[in-house]
Amino acid sequence: MSEAPLAPPLVDLVDVGKTYRAGETEVPVLSGVDLRIEAGEYVAIMGRSGSGKSTLMNILGLLDQPTTGHYRFEGQEVGGLDDAARSHLRGRVIGFVFQRFHLLPGLDVARNVELPMRYGHVPQAQRRARATELLERVGLGHRLGHRPTQLSGGEQQRVAIARSLANHPRVVLADEPTGNLDTAAHGKVMGLFAELRRDLGLTLVLVTHDPSVGRAAERCIEVSDGRIQRRHHD
Repeated sequence: MSEAPLAPPLVDLVDVGKTYRAGETEVPVLSGVDLRIEAGEYVAIMGRSGSGKSTLMNILGLLDQPTTGHYRFEGQEVGGLDDAARSHLRGRVIGFVFQRFHLLPGLDVARNVELPMRYGHVPQAQRRARATELLERVGLGHRLGHRPTQLSGGEQQRVAIARSLANHPRVVLADEPTGNLDTAAHGKVMGLFAELRRDLGLTLVLVTHDPSVGRAAERCIEVSDGRIQRRHHD
């Protein structure tokens, strides 16, 4: 009896490069990047400012296109998609968490979490039920009607994490998710990531310069001068 074919990796970058143009000058930012991330992995991408790690995250998050090479998501070539197709796919399969939270101050917490579902044309009653469920999961079910400015930094980041899960993403990308947090809030957010990954089977990719965040991941990838230099496994 033949074995079932193996599923493709969730993320597969092959010889990816990225070059920006400044006037007549070409500025290479990434070169020869090969990276595979399996479904359910917990990966940290580390590197100094200017190393190329943020550009790598933008490509992984379908916010930018590689100049050369291939990007396959669940076996589908996505590196060359146009803006509309990338946006549509991004909204369905990727959740984002940012260092500065990116919550809308004019909306209460529940409506902030509902936003990705509004863009996906989810009915209002379903949006509110899902937002309430997620906010309860991150320990903020009692804050539904509060505005972001009424919350601490750690609470705002937990709202952002809830929002990232709104559309049942296949992967959550977090860019310096603890960079603006004090020690106590840092610990709570990292604990929440670990809990969500365990309970939901999330694929997590954290971009960071913080060694403690890197150590929390199963695998740490170091980027320098636009190339992946080292990979560490715990």
